[in-house]
Amino acid sequence: MQKPKILIIDDEEDIVFTIQEICHFAGYDSVTASNGQEGYELYKQVKPDLVIVDFHMPGWDGLTTVKKLKALDEAVGILVLTVDERQEVSDRFIEVGATDFAIKPIKAPDLIARINVNLKISQIQRETQRAKENIFVEKGISAATLSLIVNFMNNQESEVTIEEISAGVSLAYQTVHRYVQHLLDMGKIDVLPIYGQLGRPKNKYKVIDMLKK
Repeated sequence: MQKPKILIIDDEEDIVFTIQEICHFAGYDSVTASNGQEGYELYKQVKPDLVIVDFHMPGWDGLTTVKKLKALDEAVGILVLTVDERQEVSDRFIEVGATDFAIKPIKAPDLIARINVNLKISQIQRETQRAKENIFVEKGISAATLSLIVNFMNNQESEVTIEEISAGVSLAYQTVHRYVQHLLDMGKIDVLPIYGQLGRPKNKYKVIDMLKK
């Protein structure tokens, strides 16, 4: 069985080395590029199963690189490395096609879990593409990722927080937040504020209609 191939795009050599070692440990093949332009050209040659790209790079930044790669291959999974945990940054990346995020500094178990789930999402998107169905529900919302989150929520006995969904499906908090907001906007889930003794209430979510699995 052929090993999954990961394209790593980052200008920091120590980060690239660390990710390569993690990929090797987890049983993946990897190829590397030091900037977005180089990664774009390398992608056309090797056709990887997943791309890991840094946010801040000289030349093309992560956002531009994601846009360019998605123009080449709409179904490819792209995992963005960033130290910026702001939701608005994550939303911008999701809108141009990123599938998930890994927060620096990199932790091997977290990155391996992210890679595994995003490889599955990418595979589903390719199967959907071959079936000539819509890969995206709307701009930035992947049907495969949406299905993964909805299925998890449907299988829970009670309401869940975004943190619980994130842990359950091995996607970044920011990614799950974006999809939960989409489900709220569509009227498919309900939010239940849970009030503690101090601070703001913690929101929990439940599916209103049993969505298609």
